[in-house]
Amino acid sequence: MKKRVYEVAEDIKIPAKELIDFLKKEGISVKNHMSALDEETIEIIKVALAEEKMKVKQEKEEEKKIITLDRPPNLKELSVQLNLPLSKVMQLASKLGKVPSIERELPWGIAEKIYKQHNIKVNLSGNLKKLLKSKVIKDSELTSTIKSPVITIVGHVDHGKTTLLDVIRKSDITKKEAGGITQHIGAYVVNLKNNRFVFIDTPGHEAFTTLRARGVKATDIVVLVVAADDGVMPQTVEAINHARAANVPIIVAINKIDKANANIDKVKKELSKYQLVAEDWGGDTLVVEISALQKKGIDELLELISLQAEMLELKANPELPAIGVVIETRLDKGKGVLGTVLIQDGHLKIGDYFVVGTTYGRVRSIMDDIGKHITYAGPSTPVEITGFNQMPRAGDIFQVVASDHFARIIINEREMEERRTEKKEEERVSLENLFEEMKKGKLKELNIILKADTQGSLDALQESLANLSNEEVEVKIIHGGIGTISETDIMLAYASNALIVGFNVTADSMAQKLAKNEKIEIRTYNIIYDLIDEVKAALKGYLKPKLVEVTNGIAEVREIFKLPRIGIVGGCYVTEGKISTKDHIRVLRNEQQIYEGKDFSLKHFKEDVKEVHSGYECGIHIEKFDDLQAKDTIVFYNFKEVAR
Repeated sequence: MKKRVYEVAEDIKIPAKELIDFLKKEGISVKNHMSALDEETIEIIKVALAEEKMKVKQEKEEEKKIITLDRPPNLKELSVQLNLPLSKVMQLASKLGKVPSIERELPWGIAEKIYKQHNIKVNLSGNLKKLLKSKVIKDSELTSTIKSPVITIVGHVDHGKTTLLDVIRKSDITKKEAGGITQHIGAYVVNLKNNRFVFIDTPGHEAFTTLRARGVKATDIVVLVVAADDGVMPQTVEAINHARAANVPIIVAINKIDKANANIDKVKKELSKYQLVAEDWGGDTLVVEISALQKKGIDELLELISLQAEMLELKANPELPAIGVVIETRLDKGKGVLGTVLIQDGHLKIGDYFVVGTTYGRVRSIMDDIGKHITYAGPSTPVEITGFNQMPRAGDIFQVVASDHFARIIINEREMEERRTEKKEEERVSLENLFEEMKKGKLKELNIILKADTQGSLDALQESLANLSNEEVEVKIIHGGIGTISETDIMLAYASNALIVGFNVTADSMAQKLAKNEKIEIRTYNIIYDLIDEVKAALKGYLKPKLVEVTNGIAEVREIFKLPRIGIVGGCYVTEGKISTKDHIRVLRNEQQIYEGKDFSLKHFKEDVKEVHSGYECGIHIEKFDDLQAKDTIVFYNFKEVAR
């Protein structure tokens, strides 16, 4: 089956002109975008294009910037070499080890890693090679150790999250001997059976969605608690979707198995609808049956968490300067600003300088999760610290830097960046701007959060909206639920750049306020077809129109004339429609195409004309084509754009 050049170009997603140029380079002759290509030629094109792309990719990989060094660079020199702001280079270097002042040479191990990250090849002078050989270079990568997993427990209200947290926390005998839990800092460490776990004790999925909205991954594993007597509920579904959006593995804990009306199979069946299929049902989701009240299955749950952590291969390097995330903050009259920080990698000690968002400071005190004052904290350790110059935001990245001078330079640059960002209004997706976003190539999928009044309405809408996906954009229902549009829906929409669509529901006042602040669009409908049609219409806006061939007229060659200074002219009779000089033509002989093009002229008697209607005679001269014969058929056609 033959295809035209423009159709092949559309299939392989390159401009027709680019394809024509490529074909000419490959020695395949085509006249224009209407030329027909056979299947064998199309296959040759695809293979040749794939090879071309691979060649370009290899050339780019080989096209490394090369610099020659006779000594390790300092931060200022590195900033110039990388063409990056000094503050960015300072942050990069601070993550990789202890950095001296801005003017002093960087440790070679740090500089070398930064060069590699930025695809820069370094030629070392003979003197520098000798110098590096004479020094014992400590490779901080060799000190990487296994990192304890950070876990968040989520689930529907009253399904036993709090009870489970309490049971796990109180089962740590070491803490009991230390006098029980005396301090609440939003996270705690549990040591059981030679395993160390860190639990974030916050309002569940809202926490890691808020953090994710700021580009932070604070949680390694999510434990989803589902009551065996109640099954999957709206907040369960919400928690699943939030965990998925954050790309965090889920372990399911089916709680309350001690209850008389517990139905574990029913719960597993309901979970399978959300692609959480238990291993004993042929899936790959880790599921454990527990009773938090009777303390049954807790050891098995912790073993599964250990197993999942092993699969994730979590690693950290305690020798690096600390990097982490602020979980929560509060103001104390006596101590000032207190921030709970989860150290994710590296180490923190008293006296360290740090930056957090547009806040900075020096660590004055460190307290662990049981209220004990400590001087050092390693990876996967939640601590409460003092020393902030002002209140940081939860979700901001915490990073130790070399000095107060470092901190001030980084903060100044961040404040300038914030001011620049504030001037540009943040572009959030809306039904009105879908077409513009698509034209800019920014939008490949339309994320939707769907809320409805009943399960029946929700199921019908999910299916209808998902079916609107096409080859240019995927409609993705990232969360579907029943009931009022809430703050957590807005937070998920913010983190995922999603639209919120409601059917027979409203948004509560807090959700409306948050949506306004974060510029999240909420659309509500009372008629199901209005909802589907409006999304469909918006999607149509950013589908490129399809070019469809339209036959305008047909002429039959009845006589051939040879005219001086002109050449061959066909004496023709228009049998159908209307023919025009604006058309393309195709000459057929015995139903086989022998010519295709656009260079021709029309004559009626001796006059040049632009169009001829059916039932009339005319003369047709085709440029650079002298093979016209009587009984040939000439098809006149053009193209029109059809919305898809």
